[in-house]
Amino acid sequence: MGFFDKIKAGLKKTRDSITGQISSMLHAFTKIDEELFEELEELLVMADVGMNTATEICDTLRARVKERGITDPNEIMTLLQEVVTEMVSGDNELHLDTQPSVILVIGVNGVGKTTTIGKLASRLKKEGKSVILGAADTFRAAAIEQLEVWAERADVPIIKHAEGADPAAVVYDTISAAKARHADVVICDTAGRLHNKKNLMDELSKISRIIDKGLPGCSKEVLLVLDATTGQNAVNQAREFKEAAGLTGIVLTKLDGTAKGGVVLAIHRDLGLPVKFIGVGEQVDDLQPFDAEDFARALFERRPEA
Repeated sequence: MGFFDKIKAGLKKTRDSITGQISSMLHAFTKIDEELFEELEELLVMADVGMNTATEICDTLRARVKERGITDPNEIMTLLQEVVTEMVSGDNELHLDTQPSVILVIGVNGVGKTTTIGKLASRLKKEGKSVILGAADTFRAAAIEQLEVWAERADVPIIKHAEGADPAAVVYDTISAAKARHADVVICDTAGRLHNKKNLMDELSKISRIIDKGLPGCSKEVLLVLDATTGQNAVNQAREFKEAAGLTGIVLTKLDGTAKGGVVLAIHRDLGLPVKFIGVGEQVDDLQPFDAEDFARALFERRPEA
């Protein structure tokens, strides 16, 4: 299965929900009028796009319809694809320009954080980079063991301490090992923290200071892993973490299991955070780099039966 086909298959539930309803709605109209835009806005909100984003999309569509003299409601779907592509475009690349570079992976328990780290390590290794993992989630039972399993699958080394150890100490040792082994990328797991626990946010700050002291000037990505199935709750989590953790991007998991893929738009519009990867399945290569055009096409491409 090709790159685009994977994303298209992974977004099937969202596409069937959003595109199916929008197509049906558009077919009920013989002209483009205010009632059409009101119904479209309502459908977008129901798809977890968020009120602000839905309003902005419809305002942009109104302007383009007028500007281009479009009168056929069936052309709205193509316009929608165009507008959404522009809206979620941005700097979606990982910036790993130093040796070593650091990826700090954060997020609450249950979002697929450890799995994401394993898949990311495997992807980077296939790209020819040497990777070392740091098991700094020392609080949750079995977190270290889970990461060890993924390290073995990806065939990359892992630095770990005993359960309950100081996470910052694990990060320090991982950085030291990376420098000694001339590794390209350090990926550090962190405790699955609730975003309203101040002490855990303080710990994140401590880890960041350790990285800055051990590798001054290094490329650092701080990726928040979010579960797409939680919809608008994912946006709220991202908002809290953005304030506390200096996020550089989002990894959105479990997109294949939900009709709430519209949350990607809300994250971009409301928070200005790029989605860098999306999880569209269980396999190791189902963590895909986010591509705005592919995403919009997978969601809003007109189906033959439409």
